[in-house]
Amino acid sequence: MNRLIHSQSPYLLQHAHNPVDWYPWGEEALEKAKKENKPILVSIGYSACHWCHVMERESFEDKVTADLMNEYFICIKIDREERPDLDNIYMDAVQAMGLQGGWPLNVFLMPNQKPFYGGTYFKNHQWKGLLANIADAFAKHEDQLAESAEGFGKSLARRETEKYGISAGELDFDPDDLAEISLKLNSQFDMEWGGMNRVPKFPMPAIWLFTLDYALLSKNEELKDKVFFTLKKIGMGGIYDHLRGGFARYSVDGEWFAPHFEKMLYDNGQLVELYAKAYQVSGDHFFLEKVEETIAWLEAEMLQEEGGFHAAQDADSDGVEGKFYTWTYAELQELVGDELPWLKKLYNLKPNGNWEDGVNILFQTDSYSQIASEFGMSEEEIKKKIKQIKKSLLEVRNQRIFPGKDDKILSGWNALMSSGLLQAYHATGNHHYLQLALNNLDFIKEKLYQKDLLYRSYKNGHYYTPAFLEDYAQVIKANMMAFEASGKLTYLEFAQKLSDYCLEAFYDKSDGFFFFNNPKAEKLIADKKELFDNVIPASNSVMARNLHRLSIFTYEEKYGEVASKMLGGMKSLILKEPGFLCNWASFLLESLVPTAEIGVVGQGAQEKALEIQRSYQPNAVIAWSENMTETAPILSDKKPDSDGNALIYVCFDHTCQKPVSSIEETISQLPYLA
Repeated sequence: MNRLIHSQSPYLLQHAHNPVDWYPWGEEALEKAKKENKPILVSIGYSACHWCHVMERESFEDKVTADLMNEYFICIKIDREERPDLDNIYMDAVQAMGLQGGWPLNVFLMPNQKPFYGGTYFKNHQWKGLLANIADAFAKHEDQLAESAEGFGKSLARRETEKYGISAGELDFDPDDLAEISLKLNSQFDMEWGGMNRVPKFPMPAIWLFTLDYALLSKNEELKDKVFFTLKKIGMGGIYDHLRGGFARYSVDGEWFAPHFEKMLYDNGQLVELYAKAYQVSGDHFFLEKVEETIAWLEAEMLQEEGGFHAAQDADSDGVEGKFYTWTYAELQELVGDELPWLKKLYNLKPNGNWEDGVNILFQTDSYSQIASEFGMSEEEIKKKIKQIKKSLLEVRNQRIFPGKDDKILSGWNALMSSGLLQAYHATGNHHYLQLALNNLDFIKEKLYQKDLLYRSYKNGHYYTPAFLEDYAQVIKANMMAFEASGKLTYLEFAQKLSDYCLEAFYDKSDGFFFFNNPKAEKLIADKKELFDNVIPASNSVMARNLHRLSIFTYEEKYGEVASKMLGGMKSLILKEPGFLCNWASFLLESLVPTAEIGVVGQGAQEKALEIQRSYQPNAVIAWSENMTETAPILSDKKPDSDGNALIYVCFDHTCQKPVSSIEETISQLPYLA
């Protein structure tokens, strides 16, 4: 047993019984390395990572390997989900060395924390060879290693803004920029299978959220259909859990067929938001099914009793990847009997398996209506049968050994899920989704916000690790959405309080962007800024959009000024590389088409607000109150009609159009791209 036994992280606890003398990241290990002048081995992974488990089994549980590690190195294990700041630094370092990044990430550092070599997964014999070589090099050529570490240290310490030649500045507006961005993205779409034209395939919600909004605001039907096409393909793919709901992280192929089976909370939160919007715009029940099933999965398997959501589910169960989710043909034959012919066609089932080791992944390539007509059924009939079969297969599946679960609660990921639930509430009017989201945000405020600080992680009644910009940004976004949905001012006030703290603790006045980590909280070898939107949008882009919206709710210009300058600094990069800057592109869209400020005041305001929200209007913020109020500046000076019934005010830059009472009139006042 090693020092990881005192951790909360399920990933660190998985290594607590290794013969390796692991330390968690902290003073004790860093001081020991200096004192004994030993290189540090930092090994970073997360609990749902397949190759992390493999390396642990092959190498870290092997006594001979562990003896080598213990003798020559100070060994530190890090859960990347608890410490994304350290993961960012050392992932950058490995890529700067010209090596492939990924997890597990294994990096060798000098006793002063500066990296000199690294890599990802190694087979045990390679790993032992590498350990021996590095120990030998450190003994004989410490000065040369120190010199190369110094070089990497310098490159890490270089600001991202300097690296990409960015400085916050005024934004010059040009609607043609959006067309150029859309065209560039369009050229990278996979027209056959949907998604981006690359393998492996990640859903990348930020890309489709931008494309959908741009299609709606430019009234481009063809582009809108491309978004729906992609969402259909993802929702039909093996990346989606057809029996229980929920999406895996990515597919290893270009068809969304075979996933790495882990399910992450952050993906599912964003995808619920995206599918809810797709349903609002299209009315297509396929999108609604994905929303409802995924929320059902969330409640059944990820909800913690206090209102928090767990972080992730593993790809492996019983030591085999995907075992929980796959089926042999014989199993299905026995369970569904006469229904097998159409089910086989619906999910591409093969007698010898459609995947490895003779098993089948449920993989849909035809629509329900196509299957119904082929097998002489009505669409209603087939939907009924599918529901029944899913239910009975799920009962059988639930008796299997479940995948491992990472049951820590991360504030930023929870907020992403809450944003998805709030969008699902707008799409469906289902108050249960609203309640789940508000309970979750209240839980974050009560358990993870302590002594005026937000914390990232919570488990077993303990909060730990001060939050990063990612957490603040997502919690601010979700609280503003909660204000729009619930009309409760406390959510807006909390969002403003957290934003003020970010401006004070994370904001770098010298270049106008926010650090990922609070530089005053802990001395690291580099303070990073996250600028690129990836599977989770960059914390700087989320923060910029938050400040833009906050300035509209509060009428405080200072927030909008910071946001606009950030966007000004990023604009040329967005035009060059839109595929990794789509949340920034969404903010550019919000700046080029004026954001509608919608205030609804009077009796029936809540109902009218929900009706507006239900239709999904991109690029609008909404606030409502059944009574006249001065509490939120966006609502001040707005009155009901002479009978006290709600009126809707559509305003731009604090200037309002004629108040109206119907949704049609409201929508006619909203701008679009000419």
